[in-house]
Amino acid sequence: MLSLRGYPLHGYLHTLVSAIPLGSLVGVVMWLLRNYLSNLFKALALTTKTSYSLGSYVVAGFSGWTLHVLLDSPLYSDIRPLYPLNMNPLYYPSLSETVVSLCFYLTFAGVIIYLVHLCKTRSRL
Repeated sequence: MLSLRGYPLHGYLHTLVSAIPLGSLVGVVMWLLRNYLSNLFKALALTTKTSYSLGSYVVAGFSGWTLHVLLDSPLYSDIRPLYPLNMNPLYYPSLSETVVSLCFYLTFAGVIIYLVHLCKTRSRL
C-alpha cells in the first residue's frame, strides 16, 4: 500500500464486488498450500483433520474478506462497499467507537478461548 501513491487507502479492495472473487481466490490459494501448512495448523491446534474441502476454504476466504469490508464500512467515509455506487450507505461515524470496541472485545474473547483450547489440546498429547 505504501508504494501505491495516489491510490486511496480503502480502494476497490474494500468493496463487496472484490470481496467475493478475491476472498475466494485466497481460499483457493490456501487450499493449494494446505499440505505445506497442515503441520503448522496442527501445532497451533487449529485443526485435527488432515484436510478440508476446497469449498470450506473458499467460504472461509470470501466470508473473511466480506466481514472485513462490512466491519470497516461504518468506520471510514472513503469506503464504497456497494461499488459501483459512489457512496457508503453503511458509514455511521457515531458507530465508530462501538465497532472498534466490539472488535477489541471479540478479539480479547477469541484469544482467551483459543488459549484455553490450545492448553486443553496440549494436555491431551
